[in-house]
Amino acid sequence: MPLSWAFIASLILAIAGYFAARGRAFAAAGPDIRRLHSRPTYHGYSVALTTLAPPVAVIVIASFLRMTGILGEQSGAFVGLLAVAAGIIGFVWGLTRIGVEYKARDTVERIVMGVLILCSTIAILTTAGIVLSLVFETGHFFQKYSWTEFFFGTNWTPRFQGNSDLGILPLLWGTLYISFIALLVAVPIGMFAAIYMSEYASKRVRGIAKPAIEVLAGIPTIVYGLFALITVGPMLRDYFAQPLGLGQSGASVLTAGLVMGIMLIPFVSSLSDDIINAVPQSLRDGALGLGSTPSETIKQVVLPAALPGIVGAVLLAASRAIGETMIVVLGAGAAARMSLNPFEAMTTITVKIVSQLTGDNDFSAPETLVAFALGLTLFVITLALNIVALYIVRKYREQYE
Repeated sequence: MPLSWAFIASLILAIAGYFAARGRAFAAAGPDIRRLHSRPTYHGYSVALTTLAPPVAVIVIASFLRMTGILGEQSGAFVGLLAVAAGIIGFVWGLTRIGVEYKARDTVERIVMGVLILCSTIAILTTAGIVLSLVFETGHFFQKYSWTEFFFGTNWTPRFQGNSDLGILPLLWGTLYISFIALLVAVPIGMFAAIYMSEYASKRVRGIAKPAIEVLAGIPTIVYGLFALITVGPMLRDYFAQPLGLGQSGASVLTAGLVMGIMLIPFVSSLSDDIINAVPQSLRDGALGLGSTPSETIKQVVLPAALPGIVGAVLLAASRAIGETMIVVLGAGAAARMSLNPFEAMTTITVKIVSQLTGDNDFSAPETLVAFALGLTLFVITLALNIVALYIVRKYREQYE
């Protein structure tokens, strides 16, 4: 609580510093405002930032030290007073610099640039921390379990009493199988929707259709999972699986794949629509001027020009499909098996990561540490897909600019 009050007090002091510095800049300029190097607003921002930055730094450092145990919980009052004192010092120091020759704009720009660099550094360090935590825990896992059995094993039967089979191949097969079916649904529908909206639809229809499709992206995945469990799964079981003798369960690869494909439609359609609209109009006009029909122009000019971006959009959608969990839990079941029958229940890597870390389990056991090895494997797969997508987009995009 003291830290919260210290931050609020520092924020109020910074707002007061803004108005005080602005008024002081007007007073220093006199009747001719052009005498100032920077506009009075920049003087206000300069004092506000120099007032707020020190207490925020004190609060952040103190919070980190409290998390590491270096500072106790009783240090809150002292840290709060220290933060307010730092804010007062910054307030006074900022006001003393106000003058005709003071380059307030340069100071503000340097501070803002420093904040932007800090935010970028935090994002990079967060990513590095995630990767390192996965790598270290995966190393502990491979100290207790053979990496050859993990990467090439075909059985997944974890037993916390020992003698577990932790082969990733059944999980990897289920992940790729469900993702493949999802892309078979999402890519054609999303592409056709994007082509219609960008090349054929009127502005009025496009203004209605595009937001309607993008609504699918805002539906929570748990809702998609319930839709798969209650509607799609029983329908596929009653009308296809049982009559064909291919299965008796509503939870299947096809159920999860179809529903996941519906979820991915807005990813493919929105990205593809933006990419197709980015193709220069001169290419369309040239093809139409040479006698091509609109459909021929789309097939032979627009789509080849937009193909690198479309491939990137499809690969990004594939990354999204590989990392999905809730739809698979409710729609595909939890059976780790390798089969070509789309009406059988299977599972994915993400589902097993959740199951291995759920419950009161021994964190040092291989059956728990395997979740980190699964997570690192999934991270490498999705990272490779994203790298391929970025490479394709950057390599071929300039040909059509």
